[in-house]
Amino acid sequence: IPPVGKEAWIQYEFPRPTTIRSITIVPKNPNRIVAALAGISPPEKALEASDDGQNFRVIVKLPDGGAPEHTVSFPPVTAKFFRVTFKRTPPPPLPPWASGLNPSSLGFRVGPPPTEYQVAELVLHPGARVNRFEEKAAFTTLPDLYEFATPPYTPDDVVKKSDVINLTSKMRPDGTLDWTPPPGHWVILRFGYSLLGITNHPASPEATGLEVDKLNGADVKSYMNTYLETYKDTVGPDLMGKHGLGYVVTDSWEAGSQNWTDDMIDQFKKRRGYDPVPWMPVLAGEIVESSAASDRFLWDFRKTIADLIAGEHYGTIETTLKQWGLGHYGESHESGRAFVGDGMEVKKLDDIPMGAMWTQTPGVNKVQYGYNADDRESASVAHIYGQNIAAAESMTAAAAPWAWSPQTLKPTADQEFINGINRIVIHESAHQPLVDKKPGLTLGPFGQWFNRNETWADEAGPWITYLARCSYLLQQGHFGADVVYFYGEDSNLTALFANKAPDIPAGYGFDYINADGLIHELNVTDGRITTPSGMSYRVLGLDPYSRHMSLPVLRAIYKLVNEGAVVAGPKPTDDPSLADNQAEFHRLADELFGEGSGAQKVGKGTVYAGESLENVLKQLRVPPDFDYTRPESDTTLLFVHRKLSNGDIYFVDNRSNRTEQVEATFRVAGKAPELWHPDTGETEPASFRITDGRTTVPLKLEPWGTVFVIFRKPTNATSRTLPAKIETPLETVNGPWKVTFPPNLGAPTSVTLDSLSSWSDNSDTGVKYFSGTGTYTKTIDAPAGWFKTGAQIWLDLGDVRNLAEVEVNGKSLGIVWHTPFRVNLSNALKPGVNELTIKVTNAWVNRLIGDQQPGATKYTYADVKPYNANSPLLPSGLLGPVRIFSVASR
Repeated sequence: IPPVGKEAWIQYEFPRPTTIRSITIVPKNPNRIVAALAGISPPEKALEASDDGQNFRVIVKLPDGGAPEHTVSFPPVTAKFFRVTFKRTPPPPLPPWASGLNPSSLGFRVGPPPTEYQVAELVLHPGARVNRFEEKAAFTTLPDLYEFATPPYTPDDVVKKSDVINLTSKMRPDGTLDWTPPPGHWVILRFGYSLLGITNHPASPEATGLEVDKLNGADVKSYMNTYLETYKDTVGPDLMGKHGLGYVVTDSWEAGSQNWTDDMIDQFKKRRGYDPVPWMPVLAGEIVESSAASDRFLWDFRKTIADLIAGEHYGTIETTLKQWGLGHYGESHESGRAFVGDGMEVKKLDDIPMGAMWTQTPGVNKVQYGYNADDRESASVAHIYGQNIAAAESMTAAAAPWAWSPQTLKPTADQEFINGINRIVIHESAHQPLVDKKPGLTLGPFGQWFNRNETWADEAGPWITYLARCSYLLQQGHFGADVVYFYGEDSNLTALFANKAPDIPAGYGFDYINADGLIHELNVTDGRITTPSGMSYRVLGLDPYSRHMSLPVLRAIYKLVNEGAVVAGPKPTDDPSLADNQAEFHRLADELFGEGSGAQKVGKGTVYAGESLENVLKQLRVPPDFDYTRPESDTTLLFVHRKLSNGDIYFVDNRSNRTEQVEATFRVAGKAPELWHPDTGETEPASFRITDGRTTVPLKLEPWGTVFVIFRKPTNATSRTLPAKIETPLETVNGPWKVTFPPNLGAPTSVTLDSLSSWSDNSDTGVKYFSGTGTYTKTIDAPAGWFKTGAQIWLDLGDVRNLAEVEVNGKSLGIVWHTPFRVNLSNALKPGVNELTIKVTNAWVNRLIGDQQPGATKYTYADVKPYNANSPLLPSGLLGPVRIFSVASR
């Protein structure tokens, strides 16, 4: 391996100039997680050509990822010298969660960095080959296979379909071939299929076994019945179903690729309508008839696999669970393209379609496009197919064990709600069979670590209540959307939108839709696109990826437009299926989209060819459903809208770590708005003004703050201005503070702090490394002048790491878990001397680090050791400033 930025190469020298049309390479690349932790990365590879062996030109870049074997095709190149270069690239940046991490402590096996590049096979092909045939034949997946169209070749370069002979009947039992070939040069291809010995993972030893044939419904049914019998044997038949075990969760696909099953030929014939046997050389990279025809056959092959995965695997799971009286939570890809198939297609039968949203690192909340797509995919399924509930594997973490708190988890959950999720499934809560061994057992590097051993487990109630309130309100009514967005075929949402969002203008709700939903679920009612489940949309948007469109989808769009639908997007240019009528495809595309730009009136509807959704919605005079003023250029509020039979629910989310004071405008009129605060359960009327059929409401949102704006009470008024709430400072509570600590965690019984500071900065190592609940006490002398009619007295704790319960005179005023850490003192504070108690709970991290110090007494137990003696400590305790202030309306 050369230095960074330098190249190694493998060079071919031919005796005379030689023409090459494709290359196959089988490199060995390290696992991406292991590579990141080891500080290495796969090299950049390229095929180069030269006439003199000195001056080389790049022919094609060679891929990483996907299949172990890569075949790349290109227009013919003639040269005497060819070489494949391996350029060493800088190591990838270490993920934030891996900073200071000991990989082996979390189960990652990271050996010494490699000293050489390994290549198992390298072939230069003079003949034509299908570009990226390994991925196109579903030996693995790629997000966008249209990108890798096979270059056109002359008829002399390819195999004629009529020259493909099926020799299966000529094969003797002993493996010899009883056939005399006609004159000419013949290539004999033998196709077989084999078990790979792959087992399911991750699983406990007693639940680990061989993977099932996921393309065979009978095998899947037998597998599921065997699996469920083990539960029945354990809990008894009376606890299977309604009164016991109620649901089974199928996690995201981690089973790798499968591209054959016993009856594949028959399944293909039934579903695609033609015999695949004459085309089977294409599965080995040979081009039959033409490049375009071979690529289309491979599209049909993948579509057949996708249909089988959806029907034979996921569909069989669903029907089998129903026979057992069980429900089903079902995930699909989660991220990228995990299998050949569509995520919405496999989720549509689920009782609860389910996505996922991972955390990043505490305090980091960047946009995660792929997880947004996965969550909205599940929500779209629930909206279109009628389940209404959309769940998500929520707040999953990689590393940073026990470093989280409800405050740092809140932005992730809120983003899920914005995506349409209305049932949170926390990942995860590992069972803790060991008594007094804390923090205890884990799932290795993966969390959350939310179980009875979490330091703040007893204080988690208000956070869980917050999640429950949000979920409940977002389960009411129907999702309010203007756009239903078709993203195309032969990929999936988490791949297409892994690094970007679809081109939907801000302020408009939208659902995704796949081919099945577009064909079978969409209707037109009074000029709006509707579904039997009750959804209603104004526009069908087409993603650029849908330029490659099958004829059944185009027929469905043609029908919708004739019935009155509005469609916006690019003109379909290519039917990717060999089974379709190409002439009909182009006729319908021309009739609907014309030359590919401008509005086309077709039947009762309109197609806005090549136009953006933003322009089309403006032309249709559909204003944003939600808009807001922007005090700062990066002010970002997100929303989700639920429509009730007699009102509207809007959930509004501030996506920044600062307070935002805005005017928010909602596409609602005739109803007075209320503010419902899901963190406290309090509700209040809101000021408003109604203009042009829209209602504007002033909102103050705290950092990462959320609020429900509810429209349910009819009003004839066009405006309402409520008295402003004015805060008046009363006192800053200074030291000294007495802080007491529980026994057996390494801390002293108590300390006195002259001023508030982080425990991690304390000179006493027992305080410095303490994890748990420390209790601050202080007396407050409240002057009679603080107590005024119509005014409330509040306590602001400033910065808290991580949760706090406030008591005044022995009365608990509740637990605060996010900024601003405020409680209302009015019902507990009295004139004169008051006893203030603040119980603050931090995370396990500091004590775990303290236990790693040389010679330290161990106070913790965990089955992983993610932190070392030099790992950074987390700020902990009551940091302040602590203020008392009054609130009165004026």
